Amino acid sequence: MAEAPLIRPAAREDFAAIAAIYGHHVLHGTASFETEAPSIDEMRRRHSEVVRHRLPYVVAEWSGEVIGYAYAAQYRPRPAYRFTVEDSVYLRPDSVGRGIGRRLLDAVIDACADAGCKQMIAIIGDSRNTASIRLHQSAGFEHVGILRNVGLKFERWLDTVIMQKPL
Repeated sequence: MAEAPLIRPAAREDFAAIAAIYGHHVLHGTASFETEAPSIDEMRRRHSEVVRHRLPYVVAEWSGEVIGYAYAAQYRPRPAYRFTVEDSVYLRPDSVGRGIGRRLLDAVIDACADAGCKQMIAIIGDSRNTASIRLHQSAGFEHVGILRNVGLKFERWLDTVIMQKPL
């Protein structure tokens, strides 16, 4: 990839690619604790919930194709949490290791800071997910805890790693 991908807000026509990217991670990985891939319509519904709260939902586009996406959602629905968000970053498998995840995460961090958010939380599925842990460390997140054996997927008990970044 000679040039950097375009990072832009997600559009309606992106959701087939977004659903395929996420579906791959749901069906083959442990970053998500979902076990069934959501439909395109469900992914659009989730997007609507994010943007309804004026939070970012962006894609990385390369040669006209969506190769990754990221967003920030409310951390919890109760009012006291209104300045805290949780990030999510997913890449197409052939786009991993090229710095695209960092560009997506940086775009989400910047947009959340500009929107007045104060804290960003990363809930990383599977403590063996070193790529996501390193990505978040490189963006200034600090490790704040591990919830051990809280998910069962692929007949294996999984941890979640909690990281946090002040904005």
